[in-house]
Amino acid sequence: MRVQFTKMHGLGNDFVVIDAVSQHVSLRSSQIQKLANRNTGIGFDQLLLIEPPSRPDADFDYRIFNSDGGEVEHCGNGARCFAKFVTDRELTTKPVIIVNTARGLIELVLTDTGLVRVNMGEPVLEPQALPYQAPPEPDQTNTVVLETPNESRSFGLISMGNPHAVTVVDSVDATAVAEIGQTIQGAVQFPDSVNVGFMEILSTTEIRLRVFERGVGETLACGTGACAAVAYGRLLGRLDSEVNVATRGGNLQIEWQGVGHDLIMTGPAESVFEGEFRL
Repeated sequence: MRVQFTKMHGLGNDFVVIDAVSQHVSLRSSQIQKLANRNTGIGFDQLLLIEPPSRPDADFDYRIFNSDGGEVEHCGNGARCFAKFVTDRELTTKPVIIVNTARGLIELVLTDTGLVRVNMGEPVLEPQALPYQAPPEPDQTNTVVLETPNESRSFGLISMGNPHAVTVVDSVDATAVAEIGQTIQGAVQFPDSVNVGFMEILSTTEIRLRVFERGVGETLACGTGACAAVAYGRLLGRLDSEVNVATRGGNLQIEWQGVGHDLIMTGPAESVFEGEFRL
């Protein structure tokens, strides 16, 4: 069986995108792991599967698989690539695309400048939704104290449909991202693991961010991680409603008016090449 795919990236966060509307595709976890290998496969952070809608108010279903083969709930950079893919392939001509994900519906808009604007929905400010399992309860800023290899650190717990623990650091360059990220992901408080974000606040309108993602490791950018970081910075009272997030792969613009409002993410999506593989 031959499967056509497109390699894409959003600020260096790279994807294999598969159209399962025009072709029949069924992938096992072990197959995804082999395809994700950067030496012997195609190589990617996530595999994105575009399927016919399973509900009448959606244009497509959107499924995301990490490079370890596990399915996850949401990916902001992937959502932007999704919008560009279905538009470029003329799978839709709609200016606003409604996509069904594991966390519910999201709205995608391809702007006149070629950027993609994504309504990421409201952040979930209930730590048990991550899930997070440990006393004491977080404070009003959703902050908990967790043990890292060399010290205790404060983390903000935010769900964007997938779980995030965000910590504020003096310098993202001088932070042991992999070491701390692996420790927090393995903590008993997070039975489903967690994405770990490291936020350096430059001003009320600009941050630098690195994210150690579950099932992947550190990526060049993380859309949901950028949203979670801005949400936490807003809860701390340290960020304005519009923030530029500088990742190692490039910049994202995040807008959040605060509790009760949806988060809006705007950024680029790029196609790299097309190909096919045989199962």
